[in-house]
Amino acid sequence: MTARAVGGPRRRLVVLRHAKSAWPDGVPDHERPLALRGRRDAPAAGRALAEADLLPDLALCSTAVRARETWELAAREWGTPPPLLLDGRLYAADAPELLEAIGEVPERVRTLLVVGHNPGLEELVLELAGDGFDGTLDQVRTKFPTSAVAVLVWHGSSWHELGPGEALLTDVVVPRGKRE
Repeated sequence: MTARAVGGPRRRLVVLRHAKSAWPDGVPDHERPLALRGRRDAPAAGRALAEADLLPDLALCSTAVRARETWELAAREWGTPPPLLLDGRLYAADAPELLEAIGEVPERVRTLLVVGHNPGLEELVLELAGDGFDGTLDQVRTKFPTSAVAVLVWHGSSWHELGPGEALLTDVVVPRGKRE
C-alpha cells in the first residue's frame, strides 16, 4: 500500500526520539536524565525543526525524564512552543500503543510532534510509511538513533484514521549539537 494522495487535509507527524541519555547507577530507567551529548543534541533537534518549518501545533511526550528534557531543550529553540501533553502510555510503547495515543489527538492539529523511545518509534515510522523519499525507509530500517527526527505526511480528516501504510516518509534527520 502507498501513502494516500487525496482524502483530507494534509497532516504531518513528526517523530523525535529522545536525545542521548545517561545511565547513572541506581536510577530507575524512567528517571534517567539526558547525558551531556543529549543536552547538546536536543536543542539542535529543536533548531532543525524550526529551520524546516516543522513546528508542531501540539506535542505528545513520554513522561520519562529523558524524553521530557529532550522536549524542553528542543522547545526552547522556538518563539512560542505549542501545547504539550505528557502521556505515560508513550513510555516503552510499541507501535499500536503509540498509534492509539495519536488517534486521540484533536482534528484541529495539523502538525503533531511525538517525543518518545525506541524501538516503538522506529516501529511506528516503518508501519505508517507506505513509501519514502530518497532512501528514508532504508535509513530508518538501518538505525533510528537518539535525537533522530522522522517526518511523515498523510491526508486524512482525523488522526484516528491514520494506519499502516497510510503516510509518506518525507525526511529523516539526526541533528547533532556542537561540542564546546
